[in-house]
Amino acid sequence: MSNRLINWFKFASPQSFYPLAGKMWPWFAAAAVGFGVVGLWVSFFVAPTDAQQGEAYRIIFVHVAAAWMSMFLYCAMAFWAAAGIVFNTRLSGMMTAAIAPTGAMFAFLSLWTGALWGRPMWGAWWVWDARLTSSLILFFLYLGFIALTAAIDDARRADRAGAILALVGVVNVPIIYFSVKWWNTLHQGASVSVNRSPSMAHTMLWGMLLMALALWMYAFAIVLYRVRAIILERERHTVWVTELTEVKA
Repeated sequence: MSNRLINWFKFASPQSFYPLAGKMWPWFAAAAVGFGVVGLWVSFFVAPTDAQQGEAYRIIFVHVAAAWMSMFLYCAMAFWAAAGIVFNTRLSGMMTAAIAPTGAMFAFLSLWTGALWGRPMWGAWWVWDARLTSSLILFFLYLGFIALTAAIDDARRADRAGAILALVGVVNVPIIYFSVKWWNTLHQGASVSVNRSPSMAHTMLWGMLLMALALWMYAFAIVLYRVRAIILERERHTVWVTELTEVKA
């Protein structure tokens, strides 16, 4: 058991993780395309029209998956931030930096798709609903992380400052999730839950799960691709990167 842990810990080194990420990201990208094509087909052409919301409800297949990913990626940022503080690994800061732009993109996408759904359902593009407001705060946390780390020249100091912000901000994630239970909000409750059967047709559920898988695979692919670029930038003065650059040249 201890030998296996040692083998996994070797990937905490940017030099070891770089080739691993290079092998993994194309597979995740291919899976994202596959799940995305099938998910969009099921969501927009197979799933039945909702009796109350009509065709406008189909935006939720993208909205829900994007909202899930925005919360998941922030939790992943907090995990790497904690790992960086506890173990003082260089890769941790690189991973948080790689995750943040994709998380911000999903947060932005969830807000806009929510607005597109809310306009015909609520008659307004935006309301200061508890879930919407906490989701907007999540988007600002992503932007704040990106701005904070970019404003500090020293990478190690930037990683530590960003890690603290990520750990403080992660408290907003359960607030987003439980907001519909804690407060009286316009936002509907969860259609998919581990505690009860889904309150939707099976084809709708399959469309939502396939779109979620597509965005998961996309997130993994783009984060791994981006972290490779960050590794090369930060490790450019090391011997192994110099040798790698010479081989490619």
